[in-house]
Amino acid sequence: MLFATVFTSDAVVLGILFVILAGVFHTASLTHPFWAKFYAIFPPLLLCYFIPGVLNSFKIISGEDSKLYSVVSQFFLPACLVYFTMGMDFKAVLRLGPKALFVFLAGTLGIMLGGPIAVGIVKFVSPEVVGGTGADAAWRGLATIAGSWIGGGANQTALKEVFQPSDRLFSQVIAVDVIIAEIWMAVLIYGAGIATKIDGFFKADASAIDELREKLEHEQKTSQRIPTLHDLVLLAAVGFGATAIAHFSADLIAPWIKSNYPTLEKFSLTSTFFWVVSIVTIIGIILSFTRLRQLEFAGASRIGSLFLYVLVATIGMKMDIFAVADNLGLFAVGILWMSTHVIVTLLAAKWLRAPFFFTAVGSQANVGGAASAPVVAAAFHPSLASVGVLLAILGYALGTYGGYLTGLMMQWVVE
Repeated sequence: MLFATVFTSDAVVLGILFVILAGVFHTASLTHPFWAKFYAIFPPLLLCYFIPGVLNSFKIISGEDSKLYSVVSQFFLPACLVYFTMGMDFKAVLRLGPKALFVFLAGTLGIMLGGPIAVGIVKFVSPEVVGGTGADAAWRGLATIAGSWIGGGANQTALKEVFQPSDRLFSQVIAVDVIIAEIWMAVLIYGAGIATKIDGFFKADASAIDELREKLEHEQKTSQRIPTLHDLVLLAAVGFGATAIAHFSADLIAPWIKSNYPTLEKFSLTSTFFWVVSIVTIIGIILSFTRLRQLEFAGASRIGSLFLYVLVATIGMKMDIFAVADNLGLFAVGILWMSTHVIVTLLAAKWLRAPFFFTAVGSQANVGGAASAPVVAAAFHPSLASVGVLLAILGYALGTYGGYLTGLMMQWVVE
C-alpha cells in the first residue's frame, strides 16, 4: 500500500464528518454575499456529500475500511425513515397522482434498455472492453450493476451469485456503479435547488407538491414547539424502537422465506435489509394516523434530517474520484448506460409534464434504492422522503428480475 489512510479510527472519522456538517451549515446560514452566491451554486446537501468523498479519495479517511456507513444505514436510516413517515400527511401524498409511479417505471425501462445499448456501442468502438470469457466476461459483471441500479445492493449481490463474475471483474464494476450513481445523485440534488426553473421548462404542474410542502410548513410554523426532555426520550423510543422491531422481524422473516420459498430470492424477499426498510416504513405510516404524529411538531423531522445528513456524509465517503483510471473502458459503458436512463426518464417526465420532484425521486429510487432515494426526496422537503422510500421498495421487488433480464440482453449483444 503506497499511502496509508491518515485517520483510521471511526471515532475520529465520525468527529470529522460532524465538523464538516457543522461547517457547511454554519457558512450556509451566513448572510455574506460570497456565501450567498456560493450556496446558490452548490447546495449544502451536495457539499455534505462531496467533501467526505474528496477526503476519501486523498486517503485522509477511508470509506472502504470504515464501519460508519454500516452502522448508520442499519440504525440511523431506519429511525430516520420512521421520523419522516410518521409526520407525513399520506392523504395528501395520494393526491399527488400516478405520475410518480409512471416516471419511476420509465426509469426502470431506461436502465434495462441502457445496458445492452451501451454495451453495443462500446463493442462497436472497442470490443475488448466488453469482451472476456468465462468468469471474466464483462457482461457478467455489468449485470450486477443492472441489479444495483434497478433495486439496490441486495439485488446486486443476488445477481453476483447468479452470474458469478470473477472477483477482479466485480471490483471494477463496483467502481463504475458507485461513481456513476453518485455523480448522478449529485446532479439530482443540485437540480432540487432549481426545481422551479426545471418545472417551468417542462411546463410541469408542481402545484400538488407545492401545496403539500406549504401545508407541512404551515403546520410546523403554527404547531411547532420547543421539545421537552420527555419529547426527546419519546422520539428516541419511537425511532429506535421501530428500528428494533424491524430488525427483529426481518431476522425472522428473511431466513424463513429463504428456507421455505427460496424462489422468492429473485425478488429480494430473502434480503434482511429489504424487510427492515419495509417494516419501518409501514410502522411510520401507521403512526402517522395516531396521536404520535404530533411529535413532528416537537422536532421529529429535524432529528430525521440530522440522521439523513450523517447518512449523506457516510455515503459520500465511499466515493473515490481516482478509481475511474483503473477501468476507463467500463466507465464509458456506465456513462452511456446512465445517459440512456436519464433520457428515457426525462422524456417520460416531459410527456407527462411531471414535476422534477417525480423525475428526481423516481430516478434515484431506481439507481440508489432505499438508502439514497429519501436523500434526494428530502432535498425538496424532509417530510417528502417517504415518497422516495415507497418507490425504492418497489425497486427492490423489481431489481433482481429486471437486472437478470438486462444481463441476458447484454450477453446476447456481446455474443
